[in-house]
Amino acid sequence: MDSLELTYQVPGDDFSRAGEASSAVKRTLKTLGFPPDLIRRIAIAMYEAEINMVIHADGGVVTARISPELVEVSFADVGPGIPDIDLAMQEGYSTASEQVRDLGFGAGMGLPNMKKYADDMTITTTVGVGTTVLLQFQIA
Repeated sequence: MDSLELTYQVPGDDFSRAGEASSAVKRTLKTLGFPPDLIRRIAIAMYEAEINMVIHADGGVVTARISPELVEVSFADVGPGIPDIDLAMQEGYSTASEQVRDLGFGAGMGLPNMKKYADDMTITTTVGVGTTVLLQFQIA
């Protein structure tokens, strides 16, 4: 298999469309015959990232790069940035609004779950400019 690159737009403030990118990547990985446990980890981490983009950043762009050795997914937004990454990585910490919490989101598990399910996670952020989260999943 050659490398494959897929790009998706995540609309901001539209919870009904959150998860479209993770679902599409999941279908692609199934079609390509990737292991089910790997697909599950990727789908969970991607969904968490998409929800964060909807809640905090008015959407963004997801780019998935799939190769026989590595699945790498980038989430780039032009949101407010993350002022304190260490604090944001703490389970239960959230800056989500009450309205978002009333919808059942914003429990403060997004970034910790992304880190838990990915083999590697890098966050690049600038307050007032935006954030890029890069998730990597090794193919065993």
